[in-house]
Amino acid sequence: MIEPIKKFMKLGLVHFMAYPSTIKGEGPILETVKKIAADSYFDAIEITWIKDPKVRAEVKKVLDSSHMTVAYGGQPRLLTTGSNINSLDEAKRLEALANLKEGIDEAYEMGAVGFAFLSGRYEEETKEESYQALVKSTSELCEYAKSKGNMRIALEVFDYDIDKKSVIGPAALAKRFAEEMRGRFDNFGLMVDLSHIPMLHETIEESILPVKDYIIHAHMGNTVIRDPGCEAYGDMHPRFGFPNSENDVDQLVEYLRTLMEIGFISEKNRPIVSFEVKPWGDEDPDVVIANAKRTLDLAWARL
Repeated sequence: MIEPIKKFMKLGLVHFMAYPSTIKGEGPILETVKKIAADSYFDAIEITWIKDPKVRAEVKKVLDSSHMTVAYGGQPRLLTTGSNINSLDEAKRLEALANLKEGIDEAYEMGAVGFAFLSGRYEEETKEESYQALVKSTSELCEYAKSKGNMRIALEVFDYDIDKKSVIGPAALAKRFAEEMRGRFDNFGLMVDLSHIPMLHETIEESILPVKDYIIHAHMGNTVIRDPGCEAYGDMHPRFGFPNSENDVDQLVEYLRTLMEIGFISEKNRPIVSFEVKPWGDEDPDVVIANAKRTLDLAWARL
């Protein structure tokens, strides 16, 4: 591709994965957000909860001056607390819902344009009940977000049988869910992630094409699923080219090409397309981020 990538998308970084010591809403949040804000490669940043209101205010100052688009990942609020938004235990479902509503409040406070979350675990024999619980919860989240402004709500499609074991899930079910939700809420959409596609046992086209009309956000990442004995097995988002992993330049080329062909990546939309990469072991986060940039630059040059 001869034309610059920024003409077609806002390049983002999932802050709390690149710097995993911040994923619980604590740690060196301000310092690491500043690093990303000072890097002109990035047009967008995805943050999560920041428990200290003083730190939150300082981070907002940085983001306000950065000319970056901000999105909010609610996933850590669920994953680090063991919450399940589609729990069949109503008290637990409501607890998870309240948690995400607090996240929506915080996302608005931080000037975010979107809020993402994931569906929870399920049992095969009660899968439909879990699905309906998810519909109920997501409807409440969309209504709550709409009552406060124009923020969009994105459900991220995760694996259903390897790591997170979320009800959404395979492309067919993701399509059913998106159709149902979009029919009622225009602020709802799906987030797709290159790292999750191999875990769904789908090709890139099989995963993307059925839900092409509902995608509002995309992630770029990698996974290891060949053998449970391999380092970084599961939903660990290792760097591109990690040993025994599934995604590198070739797969990123195919992913970007597919997203362009369906019209998601375009001059008109300029959607957020973020790296979701995580250092493994004692890897340096900044080197892992540089790896992601190089991989994308190579992939874009081949489109």
